[in-house]
Amino acid sequence: MKTPKPILVSGSHRSGTTWAGRMIASSPAVAYIHEPFHARHDPGICKAQFKYWFTYVCEENENEYYPHIKNTLSFRYNLADKFSSARHPGHIIAGAGKYAQFMLYRMSGLRPLLKDPIALFSAEWLSSRFNTANVIMIRHPAAFAGSLKDKNWTHPFSHFINQPLLMQHHLKPFEKEIKAFAEEEKDIVDQAALLWKLIHYMILKYKKHYPDWIYVRHEDLSKNPLNGFRFIFNQLNLEFTDHTAKTIKKHAFAKGSKTSTVGGGTRIHDLKRNSLTNIHTWKERLTHAEIERVKSRVREISREFYSDEEWQGEPHK
Repeated sequence: MKTPKPILVSGSHRSGTTWAGRMIASSPAVAYIHEPFHARHDPGICKAQFKYWFTYVCEENENEYYPHIKNTLSFRYNLADKFSSARHPGHIIAGAGKYAQFMLYRMSGLRPLLKDPIALFSAEWLSSRFNTANVIMIRHPAAFAGSLKDKNWTHPFSHFINQPLLMQHHLKPFEKEIKAFAEEEKDIVDQAALLWKLIHYMILKYKKHYPDWIYVRHEDLSKNPLNGFRFIFNQLNLEFTDHTAKTIKKHAFAKGSKTSTVGGGTRIHDLKRNSLTNIHTWKERLTHAEIERVKSRVREISREFYSDEEWQGEPHK
């Protein structure tokens, strides 16, 4: 049974990929798949092993990944691996339920949506091998840094260095800087700035080589989610129904919610937020000095996405 053209929703983490993916998957023609490139993903969803954050898959190393990603996008749940990794009966029950769900997706001819910011550096390969329709999310550098600071999320930069193909094909210009961050742990804001720069350098390369992909700034989607998602649905050849519009309104205009609470395995009702107030939380999370540090570190790349005016605001002192 031929699977309809898959959708990839990727971009930087903390850029609204889960929100965008879940809203697109509110279409009855689409089924959501959560982060198979994650090192701790459900082995039933994808049998491939990913040792690194932002594993880079390309033609030269695809053999160990291709058949497993193919099964994932074909909704072929690997029940044997799920059972062998189960730690208690609840995992077995969950695996059996997921197996039945994936079979229903396959029998119904649904369109797979792979939501995975960690797959960003492999987006070109996914497009080439599986003809994915790629939606790439972008977020303001200060917002990205503020979110990582708030979560206290650091990054192991050795995971880039330990991928020679990634360094050779894409990240060679930043090798010295990446090595310095890999050898000595830096301040979390400086880490966020470098990580944003590497991710968006890659996105900028994609924009130049693949202008037909869909590129969405988190801020633009947050300001006008209905029109923003209507555009995305149109580009993906999905029907934008009244039900879809109601779902988006429900999850973009929630009262009393300043930030999202998304995370691994997030259910759609966890995504309620006030999308407008979510845009400027970085002004509260970062000091003026931190904002200036981020800006100075990313300026060469960020000016391709954000104007100087979009750095303005009254942050905490």
